[in-house]
Amino acid sequence: MSYIVAKAKGQIDEILKAAYKKAVEKGELPSTELSGYKIEIPQNREHGDYAVNAAMVWSKALKNNPRKIAEVLVQNFELEKSYVERAEIAGPGFLNFYLSDEYYADIVEDINQKGGDYGKSDFGKGKRVLVEFVSANPTGPMHIGNARGGALGDCLASVLSAAGYYVEREFYINDAGNQINKFGLSLDLRYLQLYKEGIEMPEDSYHGEDIINHAKDFAQAYGDSFVDKSEQERRKALVEFALPKNIEGLNRDLLKYRIEYDTWFRESTLHENKEASRIVELLKQSGHTYTEEGAVWFKATDFGCDKDFVLVRANGVPTYVVPDIAYHYNKLVTRGFDKAIDVLGADHHGYVPRLKAALTALGVDSSKLDVILMQMVRLVRGGEVIKASKRSGKAITLVTLLDEVPIDAARFFFNLREPNSHFDFDLDLAVEQSNQNPVYYVQYAHARICSILRNLKAEDIEKRNCTAEELALLKEPEERELISHLASLTDEIIASASGYDPAKMTHYVVELATKFHKYYNACRVKCGDEKLMQARLNLCTATATAIKNVLSMLKITAPESM
Repeated sequence: MSYIVAKAKGQIDEILKAAYKKAVEKGELPSTELSGYKIEIPQNREHGDYAVNAAMVWSKALKNNPRKIAEVLVQNFELEKSYVERAEIAGPGFLNFYLSDEYYADIVEDINQKGGDYGKSDFGKGKRVLVEFVSANPTGPMHIGNARGGALGDCLASVLSAAGYYVEREFYINDAGNQINKFGLSLDLRYLQLYKEGIEMPEDSYHGEDIINHAKDFAQAYGDSFVDKSEQERRKALVEFALPKNIEGLNRDLLKYRIEYDTWFRESTLHENKEASRIVELLKQSGHTYTEEGAVWFKATDFGCDKDFVLVRANGVPTYVVPDIAYHYNKLVTRGFDKAIDVLGADHHGYVPRLKAALTALGVDSSKLDVILMQMVRLVRGGEVIKASKRSGKAITLVTLLDEVPIDAARFFFNLREPNSHFDFDLDLAVEQSNQNPVYYVQYAHARICSILRNLKAEDIEKRNCTAEELALLKEPEERELISHLASLTDEIIASASGYDPAKMTHYVVELATKFHKYYNACRVKCGDEKLMQARLNLCTATATAIKNVLSMLKITAPESM
């Protein structure tokens, strides 16, 4: 939480404890060990800035009804030299605290002093977190699910960083295994089709236009010189030709989407440096493997999984899970990250327990791995769901989407819902310039504030720093409501980071825009009272700062005019 909010809560805590101590000394309450209580913001702000349930929580220990306890406490409150202006008893014994003008003034001043750093905290204590997201197979372009995963993962990384964690972003390149074998097969057949008749594409091969284009480009570079070479040599050459182009394309498309990775980690390195085979040996040494019909099995049921699984097939070829285990061992042990976060599709739900079981067998604390399972996205236009087949090669790609929808809208929309919720992406709404479009609505609020400042400057009225007494003039309900929401930004960032839910930030900033528009319509900024006008200009600037800070975390622009 922000310094001012923490200070206010700390003062309330001290007031309560001092009142209880005083009541004990006067013989009004018995001395006993008391449990904790909650200091929370009430849903109805007419019930104060903070509500405390101490009297209810302490009722059993103090052997008295909550209302009586609350009355004794209030009589012993000492509010001097604190932000608390008054306290009242509500309902069965809630203690409602009302904060002073000074508190609200200090919030506004704190925001304007911190500027771009407002909302940041040291909550994460610099713990090292690796966020892996998108990690699309490099065998083709990124689809709409990757677009959602990209926005979620990138924004989560930003939120974690703002909450005081050390964060790195990583893309895992699946450049080995079955997907690459299928990629090589598909390229090979498309290449041979250019020179031979009657060559069919298997149903489970890649049928996309990109495969055809790669084959044609290869043929343009090498002609028919590979037609008569061995299948193995030809496929190897085709993959080595096409794969780097695909990876380069992934990087280019993601940069357009404003995603930049610290590391592109290749699966093939796990095989080249023997980390994958070493993992099998370590699992054997753990005593949690057995051999059956020539295959090496992992005893996953020893760790709560519903069934065991194969590590190495009878032909000596490792299954896909081996490099995955090795990769996460590399993250948490070799590179020593405190936390590894994977953003994966919901179809990986059965994969996660297996991975955690293997890590546990390797002596790794599996709670250091957190997996965010992301639900599917449906694209909607004109109220109708757009259907496309990936296998037919007519999938809607990230690039296709960004050709139609502004990047700001794409990143904002994909963070409108929790990752584990299904999401309909309304293509019409995303390009609409109206208050119905949430990203436009938020950006307009920022632009409106900039317009207010520009228009007043044209009249030779410029914002200046206010004294605490001047900021204390912000007393209207709409002003207080707006300031209270501004005060909660740090806590919202921490909650978003802790819950791995960037959607909390889009919800926060939409609500902030709503409260600003409400304030602007109720309170005239340019008014006859110069001191009040300056206080309101300071509040406008603080609001613009908070909007810009949230949009910056989401890597969305904060326009000064629209």
